[in-house]
Amino acid sequence: MADEASKVAAGTLNAEDAFMTDLYPVSLLDATDESLGAFESELQTLRSPSDDEVFEAVERVVLALNVINDQHDGAAYETGEREELCAYIDQALTECGVDVPALTARHGLGRYEIIDKWRDW
Repeated sequence: MADEASKVAAGTLNAEDAFMTDLYPVSLLDATDESLGAFESELQTLRSPSDDEVFEAVERVVLALNVINDQHDGAAYETGEREELCAYIDQALTECGVDVPALTARHGLGRYEIIDKWRDW
């Protein structure tokens, strides 16, 4: 976004061709970072979490992302961003010691279905 803004300012990019700020407004980026940061912080407080505790943490972050998506007219996250958010949640869980494939298998889910129950975006 900074690169695009500098090109517009320098006259090497027409303002009507600049789209990054429209796709990724600061409000979206800040809210998403805040939600993911809260998720990471919550995971760090869990010691040998139960399945329920993990699912509750996942539910909270997914619901927070739903709110952000709604605040941006239901179009906050494109396909690529949705995939990145899913991968991020999986990676954060894994880094905190959660065996995601085992957790989801115990509940009859595929590894990447862990957020599907709550996700609207």
